[in-house]
Amino acid sequence: MKRSIHHNRTMLLIMGLLSLSMAIQNGHAHQFNVGGSGDWSISSSSSFDQWAHKCRFQIGDTLWFNYQANRDSVLQVTETDYNTCNTSSPIAKYSDGHTMIKLNQSGPHYFISGIVDHCKHNEKIVIIVLADRTKHSSTPPPAPTPTPAPTSEEIPSPPPAPGAPAPSHQTPAPAPSDNMPPPPPPSSASSIIVNFVGAFVGFSLFLNF
Repeated sequence: MKRSIHHNRTMLLIMGLLSLSMAIQNGHAHQFNVGGSGDWSISSSSSFDQWAHKCRFQIGDTLWFNYQANRDSVLQVTETDYNTCNTSSPIAKYSDGHTMIKLNQSGPHYFISGIVDHCKHNEKIVIIVLADRTKHSSTPPPAPTPTPAPTSEEIPSPPPAPGAPAPSHQTPAPAPSDNMPPPPPPSSASSIIVNFVGAFVGFSLFLNF
């Protein structure tokens, strides 16, 4: 018994929350009478555009068209058919005389009279529905590209301290190598002179004996 009572209370609470949510949503929606009065006729056609420019339509709002059912109608059409007053292929047609149209998506909505002559006398209107900002999430900015650290060759040397000698940029002498070539042999003229001196010294020694 207690379990059944607890279940009923839970269901009542859920239904109450749903009703409250629907009431809040409907509280943000507005009903707009087309042209300000709802009169959908040639006599009010001159004020349609001015009235539409002053209003801010949002998703969930409704439009009310009031007209004689046997003498007029409301057509929702494309932009091309709106500009040419083409009534042959409407997106939707209403002819009940007290038309309520709910705006379910953002962007332009085009409405014309079902009578071509009425449409040509500006019995038509463009309704611009604002985008639902709650459905757009902000995109985070891209992360900055990391800058590579400079190499040792790119880092400039610190300036010398005052009074310190400037660093020498002389190229060091190459170290001796075992593979270096031997010195060139003496020329033939040098060999002749050496031999002549040797012979003269030997001849002098021979005379002394």
